[in-house]
Amino acid sequence: MTAREPTARRTGRPSPTDALGATSVVAGGLVAVVTGPLQLAHGSWAAAYLVLINGVAQVALGNAQAALAPRAPSRHVLATQVAAWNVGGAAVIGGTLVRVPLIVDVGGLLLVIALALMIRTVRGRIAAPSWALWTYRLLPVIVLVSIPIGLVLAHIRAA
Repeated sequence: MTAREPTARRTGRPSPTDALGATSVVAGGLVAVVTGPLQLAHGSWAAAYLVLINGVAQVALGNAQAALAPRAPSRHVLATQVAAWNVGGAAVIGGTLVRVPLIVDVGGLLLVIALALMIRTVRGRIAAPSWALWTYRLLPVIVLVSIPIGLVLAHIRAA
């Protein structure tokens, strides 16, 4: 099998992952500004989660997928990824804040679904440096490893 040129090309307008990721970064900054002076228990964690997971990771994975996928994902797959990632992230944050680990578990499951779709979309042989493909594959693995750790911590804190 020969390497294929990626067909997912930038259109010049922000993708849903860019727009929602940037919004999450701004929201994380606002959460940090508000929760710091109020000394809210989970404020710094929520701000970091919004910035790093819902924001930076979403933008990085979305852009890498667009650059590395042999074919652009269908609108349905992309919509499922974006919805699962953002609803999952909201469930993780909301469930943690209200101390309901079942909501955090549902959020973690949605994040796993989004990551699985992202990994599946970038498969096959492509005309890209191997380091880029391996770097792309490493980021979802890091997030996947962190999910069960976060779920266990959510259950411990709620007890």
